[in-house]
Amino acid sequence: MKSFFVVALFLFSSIYAELTHFERGITLYDQRANESEGLRANKEYIDQAIDQFLKAMKNPDGELEAGVYLLKCYYYKGKFIAENDDEKKENFNEGKFLGERLIDRYPGSAAAHYWYLVNLGSWSEIYGILSAAKEGVANTMRKLSNKIIDIDKNYSDGGGYFMLGAVHFKSPYIPFLLSWPSDEEALKYLSIAYETGESTPNQTVYLARALYKNGQTQKAISLLSSLLEEEISESNKLEDIDQHNIAKEQLKEWE
Repeated sequence: MKSFFVVALFLFSSIYAELTHFERGITLYDQRANESEGLRANKEYIDQAIDQFLKAMKNPDGELEAGVYLLKCYYYKGKFIAENDDEKKENFNEGKFLGERLIDRYPGSAAAHYWYLVNLGSWSEIYGILSAAKEGVANTMRKLSNKIIDIDKNYSDGGGYFMLGAVHFKSPYIPFLLSWPSDEEALKYLSIAYETGESTPNQTVYLARALYKNGQTQKAISLLSSLLEEEISESNKLEDIDQHNIAKEQLKEWE
C-alpha cells in the first residue's frame, strides 16, 4: 500500500512539473478553499496561484487569460484572506490597477472588464461608497457594466446586467452629482441577470434585496429561503457560504 502512494505521488509530481505556469495557476486557484477555516482561506494556495499567473503573464499570447485569473485571485485574497481594511485595500488596489491595464490593452474582453469591476466595487466598499461615488467610481461602473453587456451579455451568467443592477442598488443619490441611481432600474437589471444563464447565490441575494426595497417583501423572503435550501458548491465554496450567511442575516431582519 505504501509503495502505491509513493508511485501515485511520483506520477502526480511528474505531471505537475510538465504543466505550464498558467495551468499550474488554475490548479492552485481551484484549490483555493482547501484547508479553510470558516470564511478564512489558507493563503498558501492563492499566493502560489498569483505567483504562477504573474509568470504566465510574461507570455504575450497568454497575458489576457492569466491577467483575468490574477484579477480573480486579488479579489479572493482581499475578500477571504485579508485580515483588516488596509490589507483588503491593498489587494483590491492590485486588482484595480491591473484591471485598468487589461481593459486598456484588451477593450473587447468582457472578462477583463467584469473582474476589473469586481475589484473596483470591492475597493469602493472599503474606501467608502459615498467617497468613491464623489470620485466618479459609480459612473465608471455604470459605463463599463453597459460595455460588458454590449461585448457579451451572457458572460458570467449575465454579469454585465448584474453589475449594472448592483451599481444602481448601492450608489447613493447625490443631487447635481449622481442623479441616475434608481431602485426600479436596480430591480430591472438584477432580474435580467438572475434570468440569464445559471443564477448565482450573489445574484439571488442582490435581487432579493432589490425586491424588498421595491416593496415586494414576500417575493424577497421566498427567494432567500429557496437559496438556503441549495447545497454549497465545491467550486465556489467560500463564496457560496458567504452569501448563505448574508441571506440568513437578511431573513432575520425581514421576518
